[in-house]
Amino acid sequence: MDRSGQPLLLGLLLLYGLLWTWLAIAPVDRLDWLLEKLLSLTLVAVLVLTYRRFQFSVISYCLIGLFLTLHAIGAHYTYAEVPFGFWLKDLLSLSRNPFDRIAHFSYGLLLLYPLRELLMRLAGVRGLWSSYLSVSGILAQSGFFEVAEAVVASSVSPELGSTYLGTQGDEWDAQKDMAAALAGALLTACVTFAMSRFPGRDRS
Repeated sequence: MDRSGQPLLLGLLLLYGLLWTWLAIAPVDRLDWLLEKLLSLTLVAVLVLTYRRFQFSVISYCLIGLFLTLHAIGAHYTYAEVPFGFWLKDLLSLSRNPFDRIAHFSYGLLLLYPLRELLMRLAGVRGLWSSYLSVSGILAQSGFFEVAEAVVASSVSPELGSTYLGTQGDEWDAQKDMAAALAGALLTACVTFAMSRFPGRDRS
């Protein structure tokens, strides 16, 4: 990435910092908010600390920023109580607040591209393998986070488990969350692979 993209990245970081600070004020459940923020703050720290060694494209940083924004909103309200989710629930006559599922779908949809870029540039993966391995990576990460969230919830605050995990009474919630992430990843993989076939594009 050339230096022309740095002002945009600094702007994204500043906007996220402001949003994070605003949503940190009086969240619905402070302990749940703290648990939710552990992974997102870790990701931001890693991106900042490794910036000089590895720089993603501006597109990737924007996609990551958009996902972190959705995550910050979910952490503020708890995923099961996001107002937009209740609006969708009433509009579509759903049985539950769907924001949690939207966030998991967005995980695959928005983070597949950065992961694919990472594999292509560091491992030299090309063609269909870049799509297959990045989709597999998203699914593996989704499964890992479901297990990690369960361990954290049971270890730190067992009584907070249902709120933190956002199951909303669904015993298959973890599997459906993983399926949602997979669906989002497959959609982005199909779009990026199709775009790479256009004349003049890098055939990656």
